[in-house]
Amino acid sequence: MDMQSKLILASASARRRKILTALGVAFDVVIPEVEEVQYALDARRTAHENAARKSAWCRARHPQRYSLAADTLIEFEGRCINKPQTPEAALAILQMFSGKTHRVYTAVAMAHPRADPELVLAESVVRFRSLNEDEIRAYVARVNPIDRAGAYDIDALGDTLMESYTGSRTNIMGLPEEPVAGWLKREGLL
Repeated sequence: MDMQSKLILASASARRRKILTALGVAFDVVIPEVEEVQYALDARRTAHENAARKSAWCRARHPQRYSLAADTLIEFEGRCINKPQTPEAALAILQMFSGKTHRVYTAVAMAHPRADPELVLAESVVRFRSLNEDEIRAYVARVNPIDRAGAYDIDALGDTLMESYTGSRTNIMGLPEEPVAGWLKREGLL
């Protein structure tokens, strides 16, 4: 680990790394080893608690460093949607979303050294186009949707699935740039 940077991204997400890199901030990556919770009917609570757990894990091991931890969840028709673990599960999720709207929640824990994190929750609303089975199968074949919230990635042809969205595009990717950039500037990291 490069101990020169002040910030740790407590996440394995390539999309979160991409967003922070685009902001121009130096950071190191540490992957938290926590057991995530899921409240089947409360995506907000689930995202918030998982981000807080990841942050606590990171702060316990790196108390002198700033850290960012996040958790992204999809809510569809009042329930949390799990990340697919197989192509068949991804197909089923994308078929379920076809022609309908879902919500994307990302909770972010932004921590100053030796302090409790500031927790924010971003929400975006995504409406999918009506998709036929061939379009869904083609997407799954072209983009590996395994272990991605909602079985898609807005930054990897995800726009081809969508009719529209409101809220932050980077929130849909997994890290809402607006509150994160504001915090980084306030802390003198950006």
